[in-house]
Amino acid sequence: MTFDEYVLARGPALVRFARLLTGDEHRAEDLAQDVLATAYVRWRRVGAMDRPDLYVRRMLVNAHHSWRRRLMNREVSVDAVRDDASVRDIAAETDERDAMWRLITRLSPRQRTVIVLRYYEDYDDATIAELLQCSQGTVRTQAKRALDRLQILTGRGEAADVRRS
Repeated sequence: MTFDEYVLARGPALVRFARLLTGDEHRAEDLAQDVLATAYVRWRRVGAMDRPDLYVRRMLVNAHHSWRRRLMNREVSVDAVRDDASVRDIAAETDERDAMWRLITRLSPRQRTVIVLRYYEDYDDATIAELLQCSQGTVRTQAKRALDRLQILTGRGEAADVRRS
């Protein structure tokens, strides 16, 4: 498979994956473009792999984590301000999904990556472990901690019950 064929076939999925990792559409496009530029230079080696898509996704995860580590890039995105707050054209399901996504963005980068790979990209623990270069047990631990944290953030966890009393 040539690089052009790969980008045509997998490019939109890579941008979507990057958007889920970053929580920001513009940052996701930049991240995907940077990673694809790097992959292009090494495409002879990358394209010869059994599963080049996993390698490129790993590059995306690494690039995202590197970006998050840089202190100067600790930007916080804010929701867009609506011109007319009285007009509601978004369904309740979309509102709930957006609220959940805002909670997911509050997870640590590692937990967020595991949640995105598991529930948004629908990968199994073995594939996630291979992608993140860790054990399946680590993947399950990170997922459990992320879900526990989400329960606390939504007010449904044990720690939330203790705080209320």
